Amino acid sequence: MSATPSAPAQTGSPATISVTALTARIKLLLEGDALLRDVWLTGEVSNWRRAASGHIYFALKDGSSSISAVMWRSAAVGHTWLPSEGDQVIAHGSIDVYPERGVYQINVKRMRPAGRGQMYAAFEQLKAKLTAEGLFNADRKRSIPPRPQRIGLVTSADAAALRDILRTIAGRWPLVDLIVFHTLVMGAEAPAQLVAALAQANRYSRESEPIDTLIMARGGGAIEDLWAFNDEAVARAVAASELPVIAGVGHETDVTIVDFVADLRAPTPTGAAVAATPNGADELLWLREQTRLCADEALAIIAEERAQLLRAERRLRQVHPIRLVELQVQRLDERQLRLGQAIGRRVERTTARLALARARLTAFDPRAVLTRGYSIVQRASGEVVTAPAQSVAGETLAVLSAGGRYLVERREDHPAGDASV
Repeated sequence: MSATPSAPAQTGSPATISVTALTARIKLLLEGDALLRDVWLTGEVSNWRRAASGHIYFALKDGSSSISAVMWRSAAVGHTWLPSEGDQVIAHGSIDVYPERGVYQINVKRMRPAGRGQMYAAFEQLKAKLTAEGLFNADRKRSIPPRPQRIGLVTSADAAALRDILRTIAGRWPLVDLIVFHTLVMGAEAPAQLVAALAQANRYSRESEPIDTLIMARGGGAIEDLWAFNDEAVARAVAASELPVIAGVGHETDVTIVDFVADLRAPTPTGAAVAATPNGADELLWLREQTRLCADEALAIIAEERAQLLRAERRLRQVHPIRLVELQVQRLDERQLRLGQAIGRRVERTTARLALARARLTAFDPRAVLTRGYSIVQRASGEVVTAPAQSVAGETLAVLSAGGRYLVERREDHPAGDASV
C-alpha cells in the first residue's frame, strides 16, 4: 500500500516521508530520464581509486562542479587504457543514485581520453625510454625464417584477425603447422595475458616442438583498443623472446610500441601472415628450377666421372702386369732385331777388313814373288842372303823357289857384279 501524506494533525505537524522513500523517488525520476540513461560526460578525473574487488571509484569535475563516478569491474576489464589522476576523459554511462549516501553518480560503461594528447604523450615517453635502451635497434632484430615448418600465433582465438591469418597461410603455405596461444588482445587484463602467451610459446618451442616464428596480431581499432600493445611489459616480453616475432597489429596506419620492438612489423594481421610464409606457387617454380639445375649438375658430374673412369682404365691397362710383359717382350724383340742388325754390320765390316788384309797379305807374300821366277837364298841358319858378302865360298845355301827348296854350294867369288853358286 503506497504511503500518502496524512492530514495535518491537531498539533499542526507537517506531513513527512522517509529518506529511503525520497531516495527511491529521486532514483525513479533519474532512471526515467532518457538523456540521463545514455549520457556522455566530459570532465577531469580526480580521487581515482581501484578497490580490491576490481571496481573503480573516482570523480569527474570541471571548473565549478563535480560528480561521483563508478566503473564496475565488468566494464573496467574491457579497457586497455585507463586514465590517471588529472586526465581529461569522455565518459559514457547512466546517472544513478547511491542510496546509502543519497548522492547521484554516473555509472561509467565506457571511457576514453577527451583529447588523444595524453595517450600520445605516454606513447612517446615509453618510445623514448625503450629507444634509449636499444630495444628498437636494427642490429638486435633477427631475420624471419623463409620456409617455416611451425608458426606460433599469439592472438585471441575468437578474433577475426586469426581467421584472416589462417585463411592467408592456407592459401600460401599449407605445409606449415600452426599453434594458437590464446590471449586477450584488449582490456585491462590483456597486457598480462600477452606476456604470459609469449612465455608459453617460447617454453613450448624449447620443451615440445621447435617453433620458427611467432605472429602477434589483432585487428584494427581505436588507440585505446590497441593500448595493450603499447604496454611496457608487453614490449619487453617481445624483446626478450627467444623466437623471432612478427607484429601485425591494427590497420596499416596504426603504430604501436610492439611494432618497434618486434623483429618485423607487418601493416595488418594478413600482412603478418604473408611476411611469415613464402608463396607456395613461387616456391614450386623455384623447386622446379632447382630440380633442373640439380639434374644438369648431376649429368655433368656423371660425364666427368665417366671421363675420369676411362682415363683410369687406360692408365690401368698401361700398368697392368700383362701389358708390362707385352711391353717388355716388344722391347726384347726390338733389341734382338737391333742386336742382329748390329752383328750383321759388324760381320760385314770384319769380312771387308779381312778381305782387305788378305789382299794386302797376298801382295806381300814372298811366294807370290817366287812364281814370277824369283828365288830366296838362305844360309843354314835361315838368314836370307841378299848380298854376296853375306856368305863365303863353299858354304851350302838353301834356295827357295816356286817349285820347292833345294841346296847349292857357293863357289869362289867372280868379278864384281857376278856371283856363281
